[in-house]
Amino acid sequence: MSGELRELTFTVSGRVGRPVDAVYEAVADPAQLSRYFTTGGARGRLEPGAEVSWEFADFPGRFPVTVVEADPPRRLVIRWDGAEAMDPETTTVFEFEPIDDGARTLVTITERAWRVTPGGAENAFGNCEGWTMMLTALKAWVEHGINLREGFYS
Repeated sequence: MSGELRELTFTVSGRVGRPVDAVYEAVADPAQLSRYFTTGGARGRLEPGAEVSWEFADFPGRFPVTVVEADPPRRLVIRWDGAEAMDPETTTVFEFEPIDDGARTLVTITERAWRVTPGGAENAFGNCEGWTMMLTALKAWVEHGINLREGFYS
């Protein structure tokens, strides 16, 4: 790697034992997302032009989410507030790839635009933890109908 580090970014991924359409829908549909990730509630479907917000029972407050791109069932791009972010928002990309002849889905989440500062690093690492938990909870929800997040952080 050469050059100066200009922003912090991370990628996490996991495999979910369901076809890509079902996995994409579990992320895009606010009713499902509320059951395993946004335990305070998700409002609005993840599609361009929708008014979307997320609330977390364990992190009080409403987080507005802007849907930049939706290409079902392959890709979602959102922007949302991030203290110490470059814009002041971060960009989060969800990619859904069918694997194993379509029986499973590889989900990859990349978030970028964190400042190269101690606060930017703290927030990027915190969000990396959060998106990793989201992938784990997504897998448990889609495969088994279990909510792993409830009580995890509080």
